[in-house]
Amino acid sequence: MSHLDELDEYEAELELALKKEYQAVFGLFRYCVLTQDATYLCNTLDVRQTVSTAQGMPFFQLELEDVWVWDKNRPTRMIPRAKVFTGGDVTIEELRGEGDEPTLTAEALAERIGEPLRDDDV
Repeated sequence: MSHLDELDEYEAELELALKKEYQAVFGLFRYCVLTQDATYLCNTLDVRQTVSTAQGMPFFQLELEDVWVWDKNRPTRMIPRAKVFTGGDVTIEELRGEGDEPTLTAEALAERIGEPLRDDDV
């Protein structure tokens, strides 16, 4: 097996693990935010739209809290806060209403991801 084949296999394994993690954590979040550059899941979202004075184009500032980022190359995809600035399209999906809490437990999440729950996780 060549090094390129090994790299392709490694990338495919990372992508599969990311997809499994996304499916496992999706139910924990209130919003799914899609931009031209990334996909985010979050529980708090503030969107501000302004108009760029130079081109007259809309510009969005997104402030997210309790965030999961779709990126297979990050050492951790969960972050407390993120600010996103974009002049491109933004799609926001509300996954559940305010006050609707997810019913997923830490044990169930660990099982979905396929990793055992450690004693220090609880």
